[in-house]
Order: sequence, then C-alpha cells, then structure tokens
Amino acid sequence: MEFYFPTELGEQLAFCSAAFTALAGFIMMFAPGQTFRLLGLQAQEGRPEGFGEGRSMGGFYLGFGLSAIMLAQDWIYMALGASFAMAAFARIISILSDKGSNIVNYLLLVVQIALAALPLLYVFGFTQT
Repeated sequence: MEFYFPTELGEQLAFCSAAFTALAGFIMMFAPGQTFRLLGLQAQEGRPEGFGEGRSMGGFYLGFGLSAIMLAQDWIYMALGASFAMAAFARIISILSDKGSNIVNYLLLVVQIALAALPLLYVFGFTQT
C-alpha cells in the first residue's frame, strides 16, 4: 500500500488540515499536561480523570485526522470542516457569553476557522486545480 499525497491544490489544503488535526491530537494524547497549560486548564490533584479526558480528546483528533488522511474522501473532508466550523462557532459563543475575550481564544478561533475553511473550500469546489 502506497502513501497517497494529493496532486490538486485544494485537496492538498484539505490534507494539510487533516494532518494538523492528527498532529494536534497526537500531542494532546501523549502530552496532556502541556496541552492543558497551553489552553489554561488544570487537572485537580488526585483526580486522574482530567488527564484521561485530555488524552481521550487527543485520541479523537488523532483518529479523525488519520482517517481523513488515509481515506481521502470528500465526505470525510466535509465532516472535518463542518466539525471545526461548529467548534469555531462554539468558541464565538464562549467569547461572547463567558467573558472569554482574551488573546488565546482569538488565536484559537483563527486556527479553527482556518482548519474549517481548508477542507470545506476543497469539498465545495472553491479552490482552483
């Protein structure tokens, strides 16, 4: 079985979004403490469930990104883009409702919008070949 790398620019951008998702998931799964510090979260002492949740979230991102890379299908890229679009929408709600107006939230919002846009632009045919 060969490694498939897309030849069209639009699909390459969607592929990069999936690769970044898998990389972020890998980091979250194997370094939840550093991920929590970056996001401003903290697990309670004597409660390993916090780290378990961080690793689980990382595993989901890793699995979703790798499945998009390995299968390279439009519907999977659409699901990846739609998931990040909904995550960006939830972050906007958090910024407006939870008094979360800080630089980290705005930077993560830009990242989520970019990760949503790359596969969706490809799927809906907005990128040139």
